[in-house]
Amino acid sequence: MTDLAQVRSWPTLERPVLVVAMEGWIDAGIGAATAVAHLEGSMPNELVATFDADELVDYRARRPTLRIVNGVDTDLKWPEIRLLAATNRTGRTVLILTGPEPDMKWHRFTEEVVSLASRLGVETVLGLGAFPAPVPHTRPVRLVGTSTDSELAAQVGFLPAGIDVPSGVQGALEVAFGAAGVPAVGLWARVPHYAAAMPYPAASAALVGGLAQLTGIEVDVSGLQGAAAATHRQIDQLLAGSEEHIALVQQLESQYDEEQGASATNFGEIPSGDEIAAELEKFLKDQR
Repeated sequence: MTDLAQVRSWPTLERPVLVVAMEGWIDAGIGAATAVAHLEGSMPNELVATFDADELVDYRARRPTLRIVNGVDTDLKWPEIRLLAATNRTGRTVLILTGPEPDMKWHRFTEEVVSLASRLGVETVLGLGAFPAPVPHTRPVRLVGTSTDSELAAQVGFLPAGIDVPSGVQGALEVAFGAAGVPAVGLWARVPHYAAAMPYPAASAALVGGLAQLTGIEVDVSGLQGAAAATHRQIDQLLAGSEEHIALVQQLESQYDEEQGASATNFGEIPSGDEIAAELEKFLKDQR
């Protein structure tokens, strides 16, 4: 390992799975951030390691937070990259890598994470994310998978095309773990384009559900499902006064339903999703 990580403890682990959800890359509806916060809150956990933020974070882009009370500086909270170990009720260990995505030294960071994960005996790596897509809020959230292993990607569902996209550090870790022989898969929730700027807990519930399905861990998502139902009702109320936007949602529903039985990510059959979503997004922003 390099000197980027400071190990705080070496806990006893049981078939550890590593979950990666870092801030700063695509996370529509804060789906991944909410999912990982739910994981942390639903399982007892302890700090395993921190990473040297002075080496990895540009503080001008991610400034520390200063708390001021009656003119007195009471606390300064710095951005922190942390590795936690949580104990699932199945007995399996869930390691959680969170914090700001590094602004620099990605090669050293990925090498450090892979090396540390190897020492901890990590068996599987799952990254969480969410992206805006031309899908309706009235249908279940569907996941898209990325992996260096075609079988893993197929278990989740994938985009049947070759595309070049900017990568977050999650993608770099996915490739690095694949090269090291550790199965790694990215879980991406499709969030309605018009709801991407608001919390969308249905995406978080889908991500936690996908994680549970692939790893066998058990996590109660009833709270996320309840929040998702409330968000669904809120969007319905916002749309109720506009026949035009109700019709647009119905069009998205038809396109979504046509995907059933085909690829979960066959975007080629959705020629005008961006335009449809842009109209709805503008409408909802006006309402907010």
